[in-house]
Amino acid sequence: MRMRRKRNLDARLEGCGDRIIYMDRDEKNFQDKSQKSLLDYKALFGNSNPVILEIGCGKGQFAIEFAKRNPDVNVLAVEKSSNVIVDAAESAIEQGVPNLYFMRGNAEYLDCYIPEKSIGLIYLNFSCPFPKNTYASHRLTHKGFLEIYKKLLTQGGEIHQKTDNMHFFEFSIEQFTANGFGLKNVSLDLHNSGFEGNIMTEYETRFSQMGMPIYRLEAYMV
Repeated sequence: MRMRRKRNLDARLEGCGDRIIYMDRDEKNFQDKSQKSLLDYKALFGNSNPVILEIGCGKGQFAIEFAKRNPDVNVLAVEKSSNVIVDAAESAIEQGVPNLYFMRGNAEYLDCYIPEKSIGLIYLNFSCPFPKNTYASHRLTHKGFLEIYKKLLTQGGEIHQKTDNMHFFEFSIEQFTANGFGLKNVSLDLHNSGFEGNIMTEYETRFSQMGMPIYRLEAYMV
């Protein structure tokens, strides 16, 4: 079901100033990457700190908390819905988080904006599982996306994934291992694994309260 456009959305987006970077591309022609608008991290963040990326940040709970805990790391948080990203950006501004910027648009175009070999860590937190097999190519761990991530990741860079969907998790494991990634710290029940330093997302909080297991892995290029 399509989300209803929020009241005063344009004004609210404008009120976020330059905190949101707009990836304006034709959503029906993801193969057209002839034009690139690569980010200048030094100009954007005002420093040369390492950069991490969260794809599908929702209302920003994870990105904001991560940025607050890691002030010496720059965070880019991607979300394709203006309705959702405006809440995240407003929260970041309200809480005074200077090392976090947002990108509104489709992950298919990330390599048009993010310089190659410049991201140390990618977070995929509770991405849409697209359960129908006919939509498998839309899953953020599909091989098409993994090829994009390979371009962006630094030497030794990693991808950390969390999901509540067992079938999506199994699919992700198959895709990672078939496309040049090794796996480590794989958990089938994160909250009962003794893992330290976990930052909860909005969905994670809801699912864990329902007693659902949270699946987690760390992927690295081999």
